[in-house]
Amino acid sequence: MASEELAQKLQRRLLLEESGPAAEGEPAGGEPAAAEPAEERSCLTANADSELSAKLSRRQDINEGAARPRAAAVFNPYTEFKEFSRRQIKDMERMFRLYDSGRDGYIDLMELKLMMEKLGAPQTHLGLKNMIKEVDEDFDGKLSFREFLLIFHKAAAGELEEDSGLMTLAKLSEIDVSIEGVKGAKNFFEAKAQALSSASKFEAEIKAEQDERKREEEERRNRRAAFRELKSAFSQ
Repeated sequence: MASEELAQKLQRRLLLEESGPAAEGEPAGGEPAAAEPAEERSCLTANADSELSAKLSRRQDINEGAARPRAAAVFNPYTEFKEFSRRQIKDMERMFRLYDSGRDGYIDLMELKLMMEKLGAPQTHLGLKNMIKEVDEDFDGKLSFREFLLIFHKAAAGELEEDSGLMTLAKLSEIDVSIEGVKGAKNFFEAKAQALSSASKFEAEIKAEQDERKREEEERRNRRAAFRELKSAFSQ
């Protein structure tokens, strides 16, 4: 869409330059038309030139792989990817951080290469680039956490080719959603969404996490008390 819009603007600009004063001051029927004020026309032309120049420069940087990523809006994975539970998203986040060895919030080409090798499914250089390209929404040549989640979203929705690198990643990730995705998790997620509202589901999961932490803390207190009792018995 952006390329089509850019082409239309370029075409219009060329027509204006080729037609000269006739296009600016006279309509096709030959009757004189009210000419735009020279200052206003000059301002509009300068703005159009600046916009076209910026878009052309950005497109060239993208094609050459030198484009700097634009600031992405902060997103909430729990509200944007409602088909996944909190635990599933946390599992995906742990996996993302595990392979983000540069700790910069992205998985680049070399980090993806290492990930696929550790998963037992090494890819060619071209294969890795195609994997990134399929979910690389900002054309920066690497995977943000949101783009990483898109892999599992597409797998669950049946939008990935069965023999694609991304489907291989989803299958081998050992995250529950990848298994459900291969089996047709779209229907599974829709059924769960009807059975539980997002709010009640998250509340239940948060409560379960809190109960788990309380249980672990109680066990630590019991171990410390037992140790003190044992130490006291040897001290007597």
